[in-house]
This record gives sequence, structure tokens and C-alpha cells, in this order.
Amino acid sequence: MEMVLLTALGVGGATVIGSVIGFVFKKISHKFSDIVLAFAAGVMLAAAVLGLIIPSVEYGGKFGLLITVAGIFTGAVCLNLIDKLVPHMHKLVGADFEGNKENEKLSKVLLFVMAIAIHNLPEGIAAGVGFGAGNTSEALLIAGGIALQNIPEGMVIIAPMLAAGISSKKTFVCAMITGLVEVLGTLLGYFAVSIASAILPFALAFAGGTMLYVISDEMIPETHAHGSERGATYALLVGFCVMLVSDVLLG
Repeated sequence: MEMVLLTALGVGGATVIGSVIGFVFKKISHKFSDIVLAFAAGVMLAAAVLGLIIPSVEYGGKFGLLITVAGIFTGAVCLNLIDKLVPHMHKLVGADFEGNKENEKLSKVLLFVMAIAIHNLPEGIAAGVGFGAGNTSEALLIAGGIALQNIPEGMVIIAPMLAAGISSKKTFVCAMITGLVEVLGTLLGYFAVSIASAILPFALAFAGGTMLYVISDEMIPETHAHGSERGATYALLVGFCVMLVSDVLLG
């Protein structure tokens, strides 16, 4: 349990680390951001497949493949429904936060923070489910992949909030809140699977599906939108291979 808690804090804290970098380097180039995010996408892709989806098939027994496919699509559909309720993060990052009224600025920022927090919840659950499966090394790899993705995410949310006229202190608090949601998600995923081990195969696939959805719908399009698609592609491959080598060596 101590390992789970520390990992949860690490996953959530990665967003805070990214936000600190965002404060220090307010003018981060798109190319650098895209390369880092693409590398994180490769890590998350490997973590989803090796740490969640393949174990789901193995734990599912006779109907493992069917349960896994159902879980993947359920996770993806859930995030798709969330995206219909709140705007995509990359759209919010590029939004105009220069409203004339204070309440308009505040509402936009609250929507911005809410969107990130909602997207962070299933990522946290994915990390927690990994620990619930009982394989600590796999769980740490999954959590590491999610944490890497949170750093560039934390970097890019700072500038729009400061542009909205929000103070640095309140901006940092908002970044911490988005990280806290991921901590709660990690603990939720861990306890849910620990209490009801029968749902483990489906929960693993569900978590894997949410990660695949985030990679395909959010991360890859964002890294290919600013003219750095070639470097982003290779960065994704490097991230995937780093995760693959780590899995083999630690397995």
C-alpha cells in the first residue's frame, strides 16, 4: 500500500513538476513540446499494451480475449463521452483567454482546469489498476509512462491561465488540483480491483482502452500539428522501445 501511495503522489506530482517548468520557461517551443509529448506517447503505448492489455487477456481465462476487447472499447467510449461534455485539452490550450469581463475569464479557466482534471482521472485509474493486478514492476512502468505524459501537460497549461489574468499563485494551485485528481484516480483503481478481483481482466482492458484513446485522440494529433511530425514519430518509437526494453529487463 505504501508503494501505491508513493506512486500515486509521483504520478500526480509530475503535473506539478511540469507546471513549474512552465513557469520557468514560459515560451517553450512547439518542437520541443511535441518531441517530449511524442516520447511520452510511445511510453504510454507500450505501457498500455504490455502492462494492461496483454495481462488482461492472460487473466481473463477462457473468455479473456472477448473480455479484453470489450474492456478496451468500453474505456475508449467512456473517454469519448467525456470529450463531448468538455472540450479537448489541445483546443482549450489554444483558446482565447482574453475576455473583457472577469467572470468570463474565470469561467474559461474553470472549464480549462475541469477538462484536464476529468482527463486525468482515467489515467490515474490505469496506474492504480496496474498495482491491483499484483505485478509491481509492470505497475511502476505504467505509472512511469503516465507521469512522463503529465510533465509536458503541466508545462502547456500555465501560459493560457496566466494570460487569463490569473495570478501565479492561483495558477499553481489549479495545476496542483489537476495532479490531485490523478492521485485520487490511482487509489480508486487500486482499491476497486483489490476489493473485487473478479473484475481485474475487464478493469485492465478498460484502463488500456482509455490510454489508447488518449494517445490516438489527443497526443499524436497534437504532436503532428506544428510541423514536427517526423521528429515526433521517431520520438514515439524511441519511447516505445525504451519501455519495451525496460519491461523485458525487469520482467
